[in-house]
Amino acid sequence: MEKVEDSRTFKFPVSEVETLSFWSQNDCFREQNRRQEGNEEYVFYDGPPFATGLPHYGHILAGTIKDVVTRYAATNGYHVTRRFGWDCHGLPVEYEIDQKLQVKSSDDVKRMGMDVYNEECRSIVMRYSGEWRTTIERLGRWIDFDNDYKTLDTPFMESVWWVFKQLHAKELVYRGFKVMPYSTACHTPLSNFESGLNYKDVNDPAVVVSFPVFLPDGSDGIDGASAYAGIDVAKSRAANASIPAIKNGVIPAGARLCAWTTTPWTLPSNVALCVNPAFTYVAIQSNKSGDVFIVAEARVAELPGYSDGKKKKKGAPDTPPTYTVLHKFPGSDLKGLHYYPLFGTFSKCFTDPLQAYRVCVDGYVTDDSGTGVVHQAPAFGADDNRVCLAHGIIVKGGFIPDPIDDDGRFDEQVSSIGITGIHVKEADKKIVESLKEMKRLVSNNSLVHSYPFCWRSDTPLIYKAVPSWFVKVESIKDRIVANNEKTYWVPSFVKEKRFKDWLVNANDWAVSRNRYWGTPIPIWANDDYSEMEVFGSIAELEERAGLPKGSVTDIHRHKIDHIEVPSRKPGGKPLRRIDEVFDCWFESGSMPYAYIHYPFENKERFEANFPANFIAEGLDQTRGWFYTLMVLSTALFDKPAFQNLVCNGLVLAADGKKMSKRLKNYPDPNLIINSYGADALRLYLINSPVVRAEPLRFKEEGVNGVVRDVFLPWYNAYRFLQQQVERYEMAEGKAFRLTHGSLMELAQSCDNTVDLWVIASASSLVQFIRNEMEHYRLYTVVPRLVGFLESLTNVYLRLNRNRLKGMQEGATDGDCFRALSVLHEVLFLSCRAMSSFTPYIVEMMYQNLRRVMPGSPLESIHYVQFPKADEVIDVATFKVKGGAIDMRTIETSVDRMINILELARQIRNDKGKPVKVPLRRMVICHPDADLIRDLTKVLDIYIKEEMNVEEVVGVSDLGAVAKTKCDPEFSRLGSRAGKRMKEVTTAIRGFGPSEIATLKAGGEVALCGGDLTITVDDVAIKTEYDVAAVAKQHSLAGEYDAKVNDGMLVALDLEQDIKLRSKQAAREIISRAMKLRKSTGLDMGDRADVFVACTANPGEPAWLKEALVQEEATFMEKLKCGVASATLRSSSAVVIGSDEELAVGGEGDAGVNVVVSLAVPTPVASTKCAACSVDAANAYLGMRSRSTLRAECDANGCASFVLDGKKVTLKPGVDFFFSAYDAMKNM
Repeated sequence: MEKVEDSRTFKFPVSEVETLSFWSQNDCFREQNRRQEGNEEYVFYDGPPFATGLPHYGHILAGTIKDVVTRYAATNGYHVTRRFGWDCHGLPVEYEIDQKLQVKSSDDVKRMGMDVYNEECRSIVMRYSGEWRTTIERLGRWIDFDNDYKTLDTPFMESVWWVFKQLHAKELVYRGFKVMPYSTACHTPLSNFESGLNYKDVNDPAVVVSFPVFLPDGSDGIDGASAYAGIDVAKSRAANASIPAIKNGVIPAGARLCAWTTTPWTLPSNVALCVNPAFTYVAIQSNKSGDVFIVAEARVAELPGYSDGKKKKKGAPDTPPTYTVLHKFPGSDLKGLHYYPLFGTFSKCFTDPLQAYRVCVDGYVTDDSGTGVVHQAPAFGADDNRVCLAHGIIVKGGFIPDPIDDDGRFDEQVSSIGITGIHVKEADKKIVESLKEMKRLVSNNSLVHSYPFCWRSDTPLIYKAVPSWFVKVESIKDRIVANNEKTYWVPSFVKEKRFKDWLVNANDWAVSRNRYWGTPIPIWANDDYSEMEVFGSIAELEERAGLPKGSVTDIHRHKIDHIEVPSRKPGGKPLRRIDEVFDCWFESGSMPYAYIHYPFENKERFEANFPANFIAEGLDQTRGWFYTLMVLSTALFDKPAFQNLVCNGLVLAADGKKMSKRLKNYPDPNLIINSYGADALRLYLINSPVVRAEPLRFKEEGVNGVVRDVFLPWYNAYRFLQQQVERYEMAEGKAFRLTHGSLMELAQSCDNTVDLWVIASASSLVQFIRNEMEHYRLYTVVPRLVGFLESLTNVYLRLNRNRLKGMQEGATDGDCFRALSVLHEVLFLSCRAMSSFTPYIVEMMYQNLRRVMPGSPLESIHYVQFPKADEVIDVATFKVKGGAIDMRTIETSVDRMINILELARQIRNDKGKPVKVPLRRMVICHPDADLIRDLTKVLDIYIKEEMNVEEVVGVSDLGAVAKTKCDPEFSRLGSRAGKRMKEVTTAIRGFGPSEIATLKAGGEVALCGGDLTITVDDVAIKTEYDVAAVAKQHSLAGEYDAKVNDGMLVALDLEQDIKLRSKQAAREIISRAMKLRKSTGLDMGDRADVFVACTANPGEPAWLKEALVQEEATFMEKLKCGVASATLRSSSAVVIGSDEELAVGGEGDAGVNVVVSLAVPTPVASTKCAACSVDAANAYLGMRSRSTLRAECDANGCASFVLDGKKVTLKPGVDFFFSAYDAMKNM
């Protein structure tokens, strides 16, 4: 394996760029698809974004979800076509061009020419496509940009035509005149779902306006001589005589109906008022002015200065009421009541003087706001239009008062009011002033409420009656709802509540737009629509228009609007295309067919793979793309367009506000990727509530947390493997190569409990991911991965560190190789399992892991299949060595061992005994004899090493040290025992060993004369330990402590002696020497002698000298050399480095302060050297390498040199030693 960089200097983003280059050079994405050709298709639809803006976190989130799911499908053997798509038409593009060219109205477009305008639109649609590609590919998403689809491409547009013709043939298309949300900035109506995309709180006027009622006796104060044109005062008075409220005498002289509105700009178009027939209304008189108003009884407080005179606070003075109720009557009694209009702008437009300006009744009027009287302007409200049609105020296809032009400005029809040319939202103030002058303004307030804005121009919408082409959604609504039930959504509540509610209440869909840059609606008609043809293909149009085949290559408006189609009627005028284009939502809803040019191409491919397996977008698409897909697929094929859907929530700034370029309240996505890596960003998003359609407050520290908690532990485990493989190869003198053919084969050959446990842990991770991905629950995977990495690093690597280094005491031949093989296998398995989520880091690790794999490993981890069920261990069924080892028992034993280690750490912490302090004995008590056997005979080596204890003792016969008791589970027994609960409690608490044993074995115990049967689920069995008895039984006579958890006791002997102090000193010296080797840059194969020097007089204590000799085996195992006193270091030895002062052997007087140093291995002269002086011998020995000197001595029995012309002979072990440690041992 290649050397792996230290995690402190390793940069994940830099590595990702290298991996991206590897993918590009080897064409890995396309190669993966080529390898899967011919396999079953997994169909994915990519919802097309606009390329007129840069990608943001919402796009990155959705793209990550799509990439994870499609990568996972590909690694499960599916062929997954992934084509990027671009939404190129519609308001987002036109709005930008309008701003650029300062287009204010349709006249501006006509002046410049539609061809100029549309080509300007075409020029910007792919403006940021390069930036999109760079960001998406850097994110690690595999999708085809070279074979992308665009909604402006002629093949795509032609399929949209085909979709529309099918709808028309099924009689699901009609032209209607409906009140719709209208964008005055974009000069076009919007669909209902578009109007719901951008609500804002606004402050609007809230005015109450009076409407004088015509009274038969003329007491209404209306001057007939000066009445508005078209108003017949006499007829109106006479007509009111038959109205119940008039006949019953409840309408006093001068009474006026009071209507409340937040849209004063609609008042010039008022033609009726509406009340609720079921409400009670009152004629109420102001005690101050004498004015009489008619309002709903529940809304009298809306009148100015209203007070009923009742005390509002205790002790407040009495106040007289400000109004007096004169009469009460039902709203139904007002039906048909004629009133005098406000402005009379349209009074002359009605042929019948009694047709308009009367009271209608309808249940939509509420009493939670306003006055209970609603003014009706049928051109500007859906309910207004419906009510006025129902009451004959207007007639279908007839006149509707509408003084608003396409730009949202008043036209000449209202010139008498002085608001011509003023935008509706700016005219409110002028209209209110006019009402005040006319003395028709009762009150003038303001109201903060939620109001719809245009999702593109961010300007207030109005509701306006416009002619449009509609798809009959209401007629197929039941089928749409039924098809929705066939789909699977994550999270399910979006499907079952939000989306279903929208479908159930869906209205017919307006699919036409009065715009220029879009797919033209393929209808050619005459002026009055009495003759009309719909074309479903370019070929059909060419044939009917008499054009050469293939002559029409672009079907945008400026390319085809001039084409005429001859009438089929004798003498009929040629048919011309209607002006409208398709709403871009209709195009995106047609995407499943249009992106592959169905049915003109790919017919069999489409029909064999529809509906799609998977789609994913944001929550806002429940009223957008998800809706249009479902409507069109139901209308065309009576099927849903997709089978599975993942819906994400909104990514917000850290403060919970919407991300804003202007406010700069979020970090640039590219900076995040360059700082932490794309994998970290992907995993942060996937592991957040946003994948469950909830909002996410994006925090940079969250991305950093993924690096810290996931990638660094994972990377360090991988680096540790490489280091130990390198050490193994140096020690064994041969390359490390795996010999097992599969994980199962490796597991079958294992006899190490912790090896099997970590293999089972990795297998469980794989099984979990498979199950969660089959249910599209991406958000559950990361916590499970973190749990696995904790098991791998904090348990397996920690417990097996010495074994993986080939340094474990008592290890058998090949044990280190098997441990390294297991570590390699679980790392490889984790890479395979996570390849869809974190494609970069797994590729980086795999490229090194594959170097030691047998055979010819695949070139990329992304060619490797996700582990199949039979490739990993099923803990419930897997048997090791013919069933001799039960995997479930292994899991239990290791989990218990982890619990024991935690309890032991707690005892050490409580008693101030860090793990570096060796202890003599640990006692473990538990009634399960098999568990105790595993802990003391199999896992004891790990417990000893991890807790630094010399002996582990187990006790399963608890008779002398514990009592087992039972308590009732009141929640289970309360309803069954009833009044006998006290008796039952006493009996259960009195259970002895036999009853408890029966329950544990799954048996039953009868109580209350056999009326009540108790099982183990009805009781809580507890073991109470006598810690003093445990201590006495196991000779814990001095300092000790114990802790109990989950029925298990762990006790530690805390007494210290010289032997333990020596072990502690050795452990501390080894730790400091290891750190010193690392800090001085020594590699694994570099040799160095280790020395200790006492820093305090009178020098080294005897116990320390003894410890350096007694712990020789430990030093040799860990450091590959002995440790000597620095006083014995040769004067010619080169010191590599030394550390700070260190206390060893215990605290206070028990210990001693030393300095640990490293030196180049140098032979040292004996203090008893007789051949020459010690200094001369050391000078000579310092020039010799240890290996050549040893070879000379092996050959000649001595080493010789010339000193002052004389030959000097040095004998090893007499005149010199090969190391200072050898010298110390022989002193």
